[in-house]
Amino acid sequence: MGLSKTKCSLEEYLSLPEGIPYQLIGGELALTPAPGWKHQRISREIEIRLVQHVKKNNLGEIFYAPTDVFFNRENVFQPDILFISKGREELLGENGYINGAPDLVVEILSPGTAAIDTIEKKEIYEKYGVKEYWVVDGERHSVYLYSLKDSGYELSQKAGKGEKLHSDVVKSFELSIDEIF
Repeated sequence: MGLSKTKCSLEEYLSLPEGIPYQLIGGELALTPAPGWKHQRISREIEIRLVQHVKKNNLGEIFYAPTDVFFNRENVFQPDILFISKGREELLGENGYINGAPDLVVEILSPGTAAIDTIEKKEIYEKYGVKEYWVVDGERHSVYLYSLKDSGYELSQKAGKGEKLHSDVVKSFELSIDEIF
């Protein structure tokens, strides 16, 4: 089952009650069903490791869904996990939102959102300058790391069972794949 979408302006989106599971994707309001427990467990395991590393090394801020990230008037996403490096605090808007491209975005695939995450959102992340994009595939126990180059996103790493993922954006961070699945 795919996402339910309806045309929506930024003003209409901003008038929605807080906590409603919507994102604004290509000018359409997309209802995102609550993620399942497997998704949430993977998210928790990645978040714990990222938060510990980022705090210990004073590298910036980690946030997780639901946190609105404003790219433009038609695209306001709630990535599963995001990182903003130290020195880029201007993205932390007084309005409580992230105003611009985080350094890192992590999306954990769900059956209903996989196409959105790997096509539509990936294109926006690339266009607006998210330096590193991780696609986490729980079914395949794999993480795909895309790095932003001059020509666009390139698949830099694919890590599976028994392997580690190494971030270029989160300094000195490595993620053991076996620990998150």
